[in-house]
Amino acid sequence: MKPYPSLKSIIAELLPLHRTIVSDDMDKTLEIIGGYLPDEINYETETYAPGTPVWTWEVPERYIVHEAYLETEGGERIVDFADNPLHIISYSLPIDQILTWEELEPHLRFNEKFPDAIPWEFKYYERDWGFCLPKNQFDALDRDARYHAVINVEFARDPELGLRIGHGVLHPEGGAVKSAGEIIIQAHSCHPMQANDDLAGVVSTIELAKRLAENPLPAGSMSVRFWFGPETIGTIAYLANNEDLIPNLQGGIFMEMTGNKNKLAWHHSRQHTHLLDRITQYVLREKDVDERDFAAAPANDERVINGPGVNVPCISLNRFPYEEYHTTEDNLNIMDEEMLVGAADIAEEIVRIFATNYIPKRTFRGPVFLSGHGLWVDWRDNWNLNRAIEKIMMRFEGEHSIFDIAEQTGLDYWETYEYVEKFRAKGFVTMLPIPSEAHID
Repeated sequence: MKPYPSLKSIIAELLPLHRTIVSDDMDKTLEIIGGYLPDEINYETETYAPGTPVWTWEVPERYIVHEAYLETEGGERIVDFADNPLHIISYSLPIDQILTWEELEPHLRFNEKFPDAIPWEFKYYERDWGFCLPKNQFDALDRDARYHAVINVEFARDPELGLRIGHGVLHPEGGAVKSAGEIIIQAHSCHPMQANDDLAGVVSTIELAKRLAENPLPAGSMSVRFWFGPETIGTIAYLANNEDLIPNLQGGIFMEMTGNKNKLAWHHSRQHTHLLDRITQYVLREKDVDERDFAAAPANDERVINGPGVNVPCISLNRFPYEEYHTTEDNLNIMDEEMLVGAADIAEEIVRIFATNYIPKRTFRGPVFLSGHGLWVDWRDNWNLNRAIEKIMMRFEGEHSIFDIAEQTGLDYWETYEYVEKFRAKGFVTMLPIPSEAHID
């Protein structure tokens, strides 16, 4: 794992790359991300050939930009892709033509709120072409002039140049436990020249992976799968090519837009009251956060993970909305290290509770001889736990998870977990996995 002085430093390295969904710079991005991940994750990339059907979608071609610019008929350069990749609408069709203002104007985009900023726009599936420029520059263009529009691009269908995603898995101490399943953590990396959307989510996720490698989950916990790639189509292609993974997924977190100074927002899973939702509420119970419905704006890859035919409960964490969204104002200036790290803090606590939780099933009959087995808790040391012991033991019938028991007894999760683990160490309970809600048909 390559060390990093700050999460913002990783964003600075990735920001200039033309990170469109299938592109050379997306490949570079995934390679750089892998370099910052812990070795234990066994990070690798997968490639899906252009034109391959993936469920109801199709893998798009690789987009290669050789040159793209707009100039006056006399050769005065107005915008140039070489200066900023946002100057063309992503996946623009090729053109080399002299145009009147009336012909050109419908193909120009700007942002009213930030007149000096370049907007980011894309037409991945609606084939067209266009340029993006600051509003002030648009207003200054001569309406009586003619303009030379040049977009020299290639849509490559070479199978080896297909859509790529990066993924890896961190296992608990002692290795993977298949019955425990996995939780998947995702961040997309496909928005060129955008810092918060979503390099912020990428680096918060890298920080989470680093922490879980340095302090692994205890034996018997879920494994944690990390995923990076292009939004929506990347997850669709990944799951369509790894359908055997779906039944093993217990939950997911989508991380995005974590670096600006807004307070954190969390979006419920589609199930809304799933164990993952309840754990998230528990972790955030004393924090000033926004709570939102599933797939409320912004809606991203949780729609795939928690969508039809997959149905893995998935929440999302973000700091949306923010004014600079989808413009060149979404840059390092609005990134705050404390916000990036804070999102990793929250995600880590959610993951540690969700992944360690299990259903304890008793192996004993009758009340346990607590003091004889070192399980007695003196009321003078811990009144609340002492009063809850009987309630805890009555919930060892294989119907309640440790988190359920903590909720029902009003105890802290970790206090409850550690106490139940003492019963397991004595052989008085066994671990039953939390049932998966993923669709397996």
